[in-house]
Amino acid sequence: MSSEFEVQYVDLHGYRRAYVKVGSGPALLLIHGLGCNHSTWAPVIETLARRHTVIVPDLLGHGESDKPRADYSIAAYANGMRDLLSVLDIDAATIVGHSLGGGVAMQFAYQFPERTERLVLVAAGGLGPEVTPLIRAITTPGIQPLLALAALPGIRHLGTAALRGLANKSVAALRDLDEIADIVDSFADPRTRTAVRNVTRSVVDWGGQYVTMADRAYLVEGLPICVVWGRDDLVLPVRHANIAAALVPSARIEIMPNSGHFPHRDHPERFAKVVQEFVASTPPARHDPERRRELLRIGGVVDAEAARAGRAPVIPLRAGTGA
Repeated sequence: MSSEFEVQYVDLHGYRRAYVKVGSGPALLLIHGLGCNHSTWAPVIETLARRHTVIVPDLLGHGESDKPRADYSIAAYANGMRDLLSVLDIDAATIVGHSLGGGVAMQFAYQFPERTERLVLVAAGGLGPEVTPLIRAITTPGIQPLLALAALPGIRHLGTAALRGLANKSVAALRDLDEIADIVDSFADPRTRTAVRNVTRSVVDWGGQYVTMADRAYLVEGLPICVVWGRDDLVLPVRHANIAAALVPSARIEIMPNSGHFPHRDHPERFAKVVQEFVASTPPARHDPERRRELLRIGGVVDAEAARAGRAPVIPLRAGTGA
């Protein structure tokens, strides 16, 4: 992956964090997915920066950020995002998260409601157990030698070339292979392979995803939420958008046709328009500590166990304009 935007660095808790910061206006924090980096957002950064201050980090263990032996849990990532915003003098932002980054965004909203103005979940993790078997496989014992073998220069180059050659945006099963090739290419760094394995194990086991927002969805009362999904997503199924709609009936749901797991890359102009219109049409959430205490005492009204198992009550998908 490459990006034409200047990468800056800041040390947090002894680790170097890479990020891009461009534009001016209300803040948007864009959080990438597993194995990706800030450049996954490159097709939309310039457009979003016309109206917003756009902050695009490399998560710890990814991209140009350090890859230490450290805590790679979703909660730790949310803490890192809070601290990055703090050193950049940003008190609150609209949090946009893709895939793993969607799980981080939901955790951020839970941990730091006073700093969350809105939430945009893009093919987000944490909404149902299903996930592609390739990601489940990363959690299995003994996977590291296989990843190391696949990362050897000759094998890696042949593999990524084949993936890019097969990529075809008009065929659902092949749509995301070029992005997957970029992820495989990053495995040349053994520290990246270890970090990706540790991140994956923190949210997925052989049964699928086990970290979920279902049991805390009731706490997002009053938080504007937009959910964006590609109809042809083979990594995290589009029906997870249905679960989001059931958990948070006020959420806006945008289902993009002819799009896979990376709708912001498949249709960058439409994606940027969805985000801009969502921000422009919704006031930022106001954190009410007393109301939050009341909600915690009352507890959730959603059957969290059913939601975790993917059996939450569902309503028909509400596709966005043009879907």
